[in-house]
Amino acid sequence: MSETADGPLTGTFVVDLSRALAGPHATMMLGDLGARIVKIEAPGAGDDTRGWGPPFVTPAGGGAPESTYFLAANRNKESVTLDLRDDGDRAVLLGLVRRADVLVENFRTGVLDRLGLGLETLHELNPGLVILSITGFGHDGPEGGRPGYDQIAQGEAGLMSLTGPDPDTPQKSGVPISDLLAGMYGAFGVVAALHERSTTGRGAVVRTSLLAATVGVHAFQGSRWTVAREVGRAQGNHHASIAPYGLFRCADGSVQIAVGSEGLWRTFCAAFGLDPGAPGLASNAERVANRDALVALVEEVFAGWEAAALLTRLRELGIPAGRVRTLEEVYTWDQVLSQGLLVDVDHETLGRLQLPGPPLRFFDTVGRELTRTRHKAPPVLGADGSAVRAWLAWEEESHDAPTRR
Repeated sequence: MSETADGPLTGTFVVDLSRALAGPHATMMLGDLGARIVKIEAPGAGDDTRGWGPPFVTPAGGGAPESTYFLAANRNKESVTLDLRDDGDRAVLLGLVRRADVLVENFRTGVLDRLGLGLETLHELNPGLVILSITGFGHDGPEGGRPGYDQIAQGEAGLMSLTGPDPDTPQKSGVPISDLLAGMYGAFGVVAALHERSTTGRGAVVRTSLLAATVGVHAFQGSRWTVAREVGRAQGNHHASIAPYGLFRCADGSVQIAVGSEGLWRTFCAAFGLDPGAPGLASNAERVANRDALVALVEEVFAGWEAAALLTRLRELGIPAGRVRTLEEVYTWDQVLSQGLLVDVDHETLGRLQLPGPPLRFFDTVGRELTRTRHKAPPVLGADGSAVRAWLAWEEESHDAPTRR
């Protein structure tokens, strides 16, 4: 059986019953760290995201097209198709569960119970099993059974009210951020539960939701309400509590600056001929209160600068600044390439692919980077079914099912 190599989670076996994005993102993170991920998919169609597109990519020699959405969330996994209502397929799943360290699912509340795979059953099979369960709005509470999709959660969790050009134009994020955050929090919880199991020998159930994950990143906007009783509202590309901090027009486009301290404010003013102690601008609180006038003042100064020259000058001054890049520019940027944020994989039908890669790098104690994981392409539907079944049959013939400790 193939397995990603030498990551900190090497030797960890994950059964992935999730689909769409939150759960698959969590298991992809675990796979990036070296865990072996066996993804269970429905026969015929597979994960929902296999049908989400366009864009789709068709193999050069013909064959079934692959969704780029699916490719984004399923590297470092094996695919097995199982009908969980079929006795034989259920037996395969139960055999995998007995040998697993982790099971991940994002069914609606109660679905696992109806399939005969409730928490008690799973932990009878494997007392050391760590179960990650992701829902839309939580497992309990008055709306615990609601189905969860990313944009619905972004709206219900208040994120859209904070995003957009003005308070009357709520805007979703350009990526499914509630799904992704739930996956990230879920993977974090799994690693914590595995660490706890190393001392207690017991498994655990980790629960999160799209709602919880999104509320969990409200940051200062959350305490702005809970403590100060101020309701944050969308205000475009400028920071709610720091000024000047945001996107500013210049002669041939725009640049972003972050003047995050009084020292930087004085440096900025000295370089561009502004009075740091001018009425209404002498402190950050005053500048936030007078943001519109401040933005107009800064853009008046920047009107005489082209973006490239302005960014060079800001860099010389030590003032954090940047431009807004397209994704094409991001993925061809030398800095992105230097950070290992693209990985090359060999796909079974599409051939050599370049995919966005994991955001973590590991170094030893003297600063040498450790090359940990050989990344695998996202699997073709059911590609590993025969091999996984053969491995499971060998395991069952040769070994008693392990009790995880």
